[in-house]
Amino acid sequence: MKLMWFAGLAGVALLAAGAMTASAVVQQPPHSAVCRAPDRAQVHIAGGTFQMGSAEYYEEEGPVRTETVAPFWIDRYDVTNAEFAKFVAATHYMTDAEKRPDPVDYPEIDKDKLVAGGAVFISPKGGVRTMEDPMQWWSFVAGADWRHPDGPDSTIAGHDNDPVVQVSYNDASAYAKWAGRELPTEAQYEFAARGGLDGKTYGWGDELTPGGKYQANVWQGTFPTDNTVADGFSGRAPVGCFPANGYGLYDTIGNVWKWTSSLYATASTHDEMPDMPMSKAPASRVLRAIKGGSFLCAPNYCRRYRPAARQPQETSFSAAHLGFRTVSNRP
Repeated sequence: MKLMWFAGLAGVALLAAGAMTASAVVQQPPHSAVCRAPDRAQVHIAGGTFQMGSAEYYEEEGPVRTETVAPFWIDRYDVTNAEFAKFVAATHYMTDAEKRPDPVDYPEIDKDKLVAGGAVFISPKGGVRTMEDPMQWWSFVAGADWRHPDGPDSTIAGHDNDPVVQVSYNDASAYAKWAGRELPTEAQYEFAARGGLDGKTYGWGDELTPGGKYQANVWQGTFPTDNTVADGFSGRAPVGCFPANGYGLYDTIGNVWKWTSSLYATASTHDEMPDMPMSKAPASRVLRAIKGGSFLCAPNYCRRYRPAARQPQETSFSAAHLGFRTVSNRP
């Protein structure tokens, strides 16, 4: 089976690869920037018509087309560990990463290999990592979940304001419903991430680092072997550490990918997963679009720190660089 990729592994590949039992990622070092204290306030987006997509980078982003979104409200910040903890405390919700996958959904995998956990990026420790085999960079880690995003030995203690990760589409949807909100559509997210700059490459203009200043938490250096940490973060950053876009939204680009409610579809979808047509896929394996890129996106490999960028992900899958924010669909 040819697998779907999103600057990391697809859930099926991780489960088949077997589970690691320890964290291989170190928390990011302190950063000198003043990060804003997040709240759950939402920003009103007036809506409008814009040019969605791009013809300059990756095929799945095209064709560029005219889209119109109605007025809506969107979270100023990504949902944080602290906010997700309130939801779990109130509802006793258990995330997908904390549950053993249903063998019915993964008939091609030995059921004894299906264990609870999530995808974790494994930092290079010497040697050469080739660009041809992304499976060198990721592993399924047993015990990785939202409380232990990089494996069972990691913790979110002291990271209340970091974006919550290791949450699936199902988990994000459950939180949104509890909060009286929804997940954004792909068009809503891209419109909001552009910050009113229709047709620009980034959410702040056409230069990645205007005036030499980083506008988002992305990878500096040569991925995956060399991260210069020029922006001050080797991994996830707390929310609100980089400038807001033109709509007053923080971190719509970089730091962590975000779930959308939109089904992922391109002309090549069935070619990528020929044995799992969308119409017959179990609910846990339906592909949704994720947006925004992450701290692992780099100029030499994953140039997806742009509003137009998009990738597919299975609804039950979770990873150490995948979070979300919510919208309210009211005028």
